[in-house]
Amino acid sequence: MTMPSRAVLIALPGLTLAVAGMFHPHSLSHASAPRWTMLHVAGLVVFPLVGLALAALVRQRRDPVAVVVVLTAYLYATAYSALDVISGIGAGYVTWRLGEGVPRPDEVRFLFVIGGRIGDVGSVALVVCAAVVAADALRRLGPVAAPGLLVVPGALLVHVGHIFAPTGVAGMALVGLATGYLGWCATDPRPEPRPTAS
Repeated sequence: MTMPSRAVLIALPGLTLAVAGMFHPHSLSHASAPRWTMLHVAGLVVFPLVGLALAALVRQRRDPVAVVVVLTAYLYATAYSALDVISGIGAGYVTWRLGEGVPRPDEVRFLFVIGGRIGDVGSVALVVCAAVVAADALRRLGPVAAPGLLVVPGALLVHVGHIFAPTGVAGMALVGLATGYLGWCATDPRPEPRPTAS
């Protein structure tokens, strides 16, 4: 895989979620429930790919830094998928099925409470993963990695604003762009040396 195509592939999950966030309703009501639900059904496929993209930055490595990156990326992907299912798909579908004008019952609020708590675990894991990735890139690559450090404020914005516009949208865009940039930086363009005939 060429450098540009690998960088684009690694950046794509975050950028896709940033675009999706521009269409994410700011509140859940009967009217917004279909869009709310369908965005989270699609998100169920894409949210884990943000963690996979971060883990791809340490592929083929077995050092402690790589282990921390993979574990925190996995924790983010798992917990954020749970948030997506509970507060996104579950709460959205139930709100739609309740019908127009029906007050939100406590049961739907309970879904947001447990979904939010699990989501917080996932977003904190994303922040930790981003910080480790950024520090590792700076240590290994030096100043050229500096733009990739934006993955950290991006993750912090996601922790604060999920993918809601404008905060979460900006956060996911930064995560996607910075991850893609670090993927581009980490790719060695030099061809593998050919073995010499003895």
